[in-house]
Amino acid sequence: YTAMESQLSTALLKEYEEIVHIPMSSGLSGSCQSAWMLARDYNDKVQVVDNQRISVTLRQADLDAIELKKRNKTAEEIKDILERDTMNSSIYIMMDTLKYLKKGGRITPSAAALGTLLRIKPVLQIQGEKLDSFAKARTSSQGKTLMINAMKNDESNRFNNNIHLMVAHSHNLEAANAFRDELKDIFECNNIYISELSLSVACHIGPGALAIACCEKMDYDNI
Repeated sequence: YTAMESQLSTALLKEYEEIVHIPMSSGLSGSCQSAWMLARDYNDKVQVVDNQRISVTLRQADLDAIELKKRNKTAEEIKDILERDTMNSSIYIMMDTLKYLKKGGRITPSAAALGTLLRIKPVLQIQGEKLDSFAKARTSSQGKTLMINAMKNDESNRFNNNIHLMVAHSHNLEAANAFRDELKDIFECNNIYISELSLSVACHIGPGALAIACCEKMDYDNI
């Protein structure tokens, strides 16, 4: 939420009564804190949502906000509803290289060298505000199986078999399309959104990454 975005808010409020701003998770970026501070200047006309989303799950939060607005929810009500939905998403990411984790200081050079030698493909997870280690795979096939099983468990045990399913990648579109086709049969779902991972994630994990993500579907009629 930069000075330029602050200027944009000022301009928008000349035409609109309220703004809902949904930045990436406060646990993964300082932009949310900056937005909170700047929003104070607008006397509650700018509502900053911290629902711990990023990348494709953040996109779904935007779509939910649009639908809630169509149902005449105020900016403050939309903020409250989205923040109650904070933990209702999952992302699992299989990395293709350890180079960028080493550059970012998240693993030591010796660990990166050993992992590269053993051809380890780490699987990371984002649930809530943190990017954490989830599992280690030796092949892409094994990594995909780990992610699929984790998502099936989330779908059944956390989200009542009621999810929006998504695929994300970093400079790996061909593999992402193939993964989406595979998931269509496994989850019996034809409407799987696919996108590149946001730069805020991709810069830490590098090219060649593949991810599966979901959000629990919001029951708009019973909010």
